[in-house]
Amino acid sequence: MSGVSKGSESVKTPVRRLQRSPVESVETPVQRSPVSISWEQSVVEAATAIYEGRVDVASEILRRLSAVLNPMGNSEQKLMGYMLSALKSRVSPVDYPPPVAELFTEEHSLLAWSLYDLSPCFRLGFMAANSTILEAASEQPSTHKLHVIDFQIGWEKQYRNLLHELSKSQGTLKITTLADSFNGEERLRMIGDRLSKVAAEIGVRLVFKIVRQKLSDLSRDSLGCEPDEVLAVNLAFKQYRMPDESVSAENTRVKGLAPQVVTLVEQEVKANARPFTMRVEEALAYYGVLLESIESTVPMDDSEQARAEEGLSRRLGNWVACEGRDRVERCEVFEEWRVRMGMAGFELKTLGHVAPSLRLRLRPWGWNSGFTVKEENGGVCFGWCGQTLTVASAWR
Repeated sequence: MSGVSKGSESVKTPVRRLQRSPVESVETPVQRSPVSISWEQSVVEAATAIYEGRVDVASEILRRLSAVLNPMGNSEQKLMGYMLSALKSRVSPVDYPPPVAELFTEEHSLLAWSLYDLSPCFRLGFMAANSTILEAASEQPSTHKLHVIDFQIGWEKQYRNLLHELSKSQGTLKITTLADSFNGEERLRMIGDRLSKVAAEIGVRLVFKIVRQKLSDLSRDSLGCEPDEVLAVNLAFKQYRMPDESVSAENTRVKGLAPQVVTLVEQEVKANARPFTMRVEEALAYYGVLLESIESTVPMDDSEQARAEEGLSRRLGNWVACEGRDRVERCEVFEEWRVRMGMAGFELKTLGHVAPSLRLRLRPWGWNSGFTVKEENGGVCFGWCGQTLTVASAWR
């Protein structure tokens, strides 16, 4: 990602724009350089050859592209490197093992947190979720008790920000999270300790509860829900690993808890039921714009940027190289989430009033005008130079 310093008001024009899903809005395609077109077309040709079983042809294309790769280059070169690595894993998984187990580690969670710290499109998604939760609380002024159920604590800073917002009203916040094989009790307890310290410093009463139960056994009683509290379920960047288009048991169980609001934030890209070659095209288009957007926010040698990029390279590698149960990266577009949530019994709650307040957050943080915030079809869309990257929505 090339070095536009933080605070710059210049806007970079995306150089990639491949064919998009029919459910995604598309701006007028921009002109791409012949070099960019050439390597992207070669990557698609390699993917097509792999799909058709012509491994020798694909290997030759990958060898040729690897010879001109500059892994220390800009976002375009980095994307090329990630894609070549993923395709090599697809061709020869023994020699180039694709990332699978790594995606379920504490280290990978920290890499994701770096992405959330750097990218307005992700960070503002969490802020939209907080705004929705606080609005639900304000609709019941008779109680100052707010209870948020979060199945994994996707980003600790979301709750630091929520605590600071609650300090204005002197409310009580209860956070309930589930311990499992990945989110161990020790990890969650450390998060709870850090949040409790913040709460004590700003005068907010925090109750942090860790529950170890099967999803099928969850109930209002087992989660400690009280009649006089506002109940919210936070699903920010939680659903994207669902492997099919059916109604998940998790969503059905959440509906049974009768929360006042459920927040949903996800990437706006279709990586679930796509054929292999189309997944490659989708990855080129989406990750190209995402990497450029991050590049615009930080200096080129920023260490946190490197961590965020490492996490993205793993996700793209899994998305492209793996199939079946090993392919855990299964992002979907907002229209698909609307269908799934509707099938689970939820109704969409419009967030049009959230977009203007979040739009104002861009300039004070030094994020340049290439980033966009807009309400569309009931969700709040966060994007870069005309392409939506994440969407936040609320349900009840």
